[in-house]
Amino acid sequence: MRERDLQSMCRRVLLLTLCLLSVWGQITLALSYRSHIVQHVKAGTCEVIAAHRCCNKNKIEERSQTVKCSCLPGQVAGTTRAAPSCVDASIVAQKWWCQMHPCMDGEECKVLPDLKGWSCSMGNKVKTTKVTQ
Repeated sequence: MRERDLQSMCRRVLLLTLCLLSVWGQITLALSYRSHIVQHVKAGTCEVIAAHRCCNKNKIEERSQTVKCSCLPGQVAGTTRAAPSCVDASIVAQKWWCQMHPCMDGEECKVLPDLKGWSCSMGNKVKTTKVTQ
């Protein structure tokens, strides 16, 4: 009877060990998966994830970029001094683009007639930005 009790106890310990290893493996897998998927951006800031550039036949350079932002409540992704930033949501909602100060110092900002973007100009150089969603 002693031997039978010992075998039973060994089976239970082995089963418990396998269960604990399985749970530990699942937790480890979940944490490693999450750390690969979630890329944290500091609250109230934006970072460029990808940038694209090309030229068309008229030698007009076209640029686009993909940005990841972590804006505070009441803010949305925008542009300040030609860089991605978090801006007051009312500026974007009402399309008052120039109020987020999207141009570099010394450039003049003008909202496009169709309200779908803005232009920054200095002398005869004009940079136009159109908002896409």
